Formats: sequence, structure tokens, C-alpha cells
Amino acid sequence: MVRIKVLLFAGLREAAGEREAELEVGCGATVRDAIAAAGARWPEARAMLARAAVAVNREYAALECGVADGDEVAFIPPVSGG
Repeated sequence: MVRIKVLLFAGLREAAGEREAELEVGCGATVRDAIAAAGARWPEARAMLARAAVAVNREYAALECGVADGDEVAFIPPVSGG
């Protein structure tokens, strides 16, 4: 198993009730797997997680990007306004 540090911002933080947490994902996991693990932990945030931008170690990452033990994965929900 791989442990990642998850950071939640804005509406995701509010929906989850946490700012950061540690999650475990399988070896060879991707950003997509991290999203699934976060959705399992915070089902009330699942819809926002599906639309969130994701950064791994402070760089935006695609769904296929791998995550490694100790990585920091940030979920940034879309914002709107004018």
C-alpha cells in the first residue's frame, strides 16, 4: 500500500469536514485511484471530486499520473463567479 497526503480546498474542505488527511491507495496507483479513495472516504464530496483539478506535489496532474508513497495530492474544486 501507498500512503498519500490529501489536501482539500474550498467547497471540498467544507463537504468533507477536513482540510487534510492521509489515504492509502494500492501500489501503482494513479490520480484516478486517489480520487476513488477520497470519494470512498468522503461520499458527500464525491460529485465535486469528479470535477476537481488535481495537483500532485504542487503540479497539476492528469488522471493517469502515478502517485507514490508520501506524495501530496491536492483536490481543487472548480470555482465560478463573475
